[in-house]
Amino acid sequence: MSGAGKKVADVAFKAGKAIDWEGMAKLLVSDEARREFSTLRRAFDEVNTQLQTKFSQEPEPVDWEYYRKGIGSRLVDMYKQAYDEVQIPKYVDNVTPQYKPKFDALLVELKEAEQMSLKESERLEKEVAEVQDLKKRLSTMTADEYFEKHPELKKKFDDEIRNDYWGY
Repeated sequence: MSGAGKKVADVAFKAGKAIDWEGMAKLLVSDEARREFSTLRRAFDEVNTQLQTKFSQEPEPVDWEYYRKGIGSRLVDMYKQAYDEVQIPKYVDNVTPQYKPKFDALLVELKEAEQMSLKESERLEKEVAEVQDLKKRLSTMTADEYFEKHPELKKKFDDEIRNDYWGY
């Protein structure tokens, strides 16, 4: 196998180990997302397996002497010369440089969205805690206690009473 092919296989193998599949699976919410994720993982594993098996193996050397004894040296020499002249092209990666900046930009966008999501999560958790607290205390809470927490509503009600507006 060529050096570039080995490098691709090694990088793919290391990438497969570095991916936290279980961690990503925990983040999925819908059944459809789980199905798509399992399809992606299966496809990745298949490609990675092929890279490790097919493309990482060196071809076995040809035993020319064995063939010379059975067939004859003239024909074997002709095949050996043709075999030696075969040039396997080297893999040149011209796709990664095109997509690497796009991928990096998406990673930055992902990190920003993650931070926004965490902030929104914190805000919603506080709001849920406040609503649960209000629910517990609602039966014993006075209007003054409620208006202490929500002064904008007290102002609104006072304005409605002052202007003789009763909502109808």
